[in-house]
This record gives sequence, structure tokens and C-alpha cells, in this order.
Amino acid sequence: MMTPALLSVALLLLVLLPGAPARRHCVTPLSLLVSDSVTNTPNQTYSTCVVYRGILLGGMRRLQETNKKFQFTYTEDANYGPYLQSVNDLEGSTEDRTYWELLVNKGNETIRPDVGIGCYIPSENDQIILNFNKY
Repeated sequence: MMTPALLSVALLLLVLLPGAPARRHCVTPLSLLVSDSVTNTPNQTYSTCVVYRGILLGGMRRLQETNKKFQFTYTEDANYGPYLQSVNDLEGSTEDRTYWELLVNKGNETIRPDVGIGCYIPSENDQIILNFNKY
């Protein structure tokens, strides 16, 4: 039989280990809006969630796995991390000077986070906006 101290350590390890079952539960719902400021195609809204303190990229992957209408690609930059390349088959282009920008509507204001999809940790009431734009 396990002593209470050993049992406490075992439970703590389950919670702290990356990929442990206790950390996989989706607890933070979020709305993801795909908008296009260049060609003005209709907006598309999706619902997904992230695990506790999970990154946006994880929620986007979860959405892509569960909803065939949402697809995205990204490239990995050695200095800046994941860089969103395309959403729903619409790709940014240096020739056309287009790109996907990350915006977050926090209810009373829309912000441009200083991190990307690989580092942004959504809050429960965030509306994530992936906006196709020109520079």
C-alpha cells in the first residue's frame, strides 16, 4: 500500500508531466474568426478550445483535426517560432504583399499580441481573429 506522501508525489507527477492525461482536457473555450481584408470573402467562425495554459497553436490543431472546413499551414522560423502561412487554402505571398495577422478581441478592445500562434495563451473570453491582410 502507498503511503500518503508517495501518493501525493505520484499525483503531482501526473499533473506536471507533459502529455499526462490530467493535462489533456480542453478547458478554455475560444472562438476563432477567419477574416479576409484583401478579397473581402465572408468571415468564417469556428469554435475550439485549449488545455489549461495551452497555446493557440494547440487549439488550432485540435480544430483542424475535428473540422474538415478549417485548415492551416505554418512554417517554423528558427528565431521567431511558428509563422502562419495559410488558412483555408488562402496563402500569404511576398509577391502580393499579403500575410495572415493574429488579432485578439478581448471584448472591449482588439489587440495585436506581441507573440504568435506558438506562444499566445488564450483566455476564456478571447475571440481569436486570423485576418488576411496586405502590408
